[in-house]
Amino acid sequence: MSDRTVRVDTTSQVPPYEQIRAQLAALIRTGRLTEGERLPTVRQLAADLGLAPGTVARAYRELEAAELIRTRRGAGTRVAALPSGPRVHDAPQLGTLARDFTSAARALGADTEDILTAVRDALNSGPASPSATVDRGAGGPRSTEASVKVTGVRHGCEAQA
Repeated sequence: MSDRTVRVDTTSQVPPYEQIRAQLAALIRTGRLTEGERLPTVRQLAADLGLAPGTVARAYRELEAAELIRTRRGAGTRVAALPSGPRVHDAPQLGTLARDFTSAARALGADTEDILTAVRDALNSGPASPSATVDRGAGGPRSTEASVKVTGVRHGCEAQA
């Protein structure tokens, strides 16, 4: 999986638009998507993820409101310059991500120490891929993914049953 992959888990309690928004924001803030890079159209990303265009449009609107992307008629949607100044993390979103990770890890049979070790290892290995998910095999979540390219979305949409 690419480090520029957007993945949506349709079984998560986190709405799909928020999953897209959070992952794209992380890709931008970590420099994996740089200023001026073109994002896929709303319709293209929606099609690749198997979602309604309105879902992707909402994620893009929220990214625009956060000044992380800009959309111009005829020029498409591009990554904006990162805002200068101190960054404030989204505590509620961080809590949601932690709960989702913990639930997935427990479903794998991990205990508290295993989970803490995995988090420490991830923190020590540098910026984590925002698209990393736990594969639970045949009984796991239904998810789709698409790789964000400078010129669009690579056809790489996968569904895990």
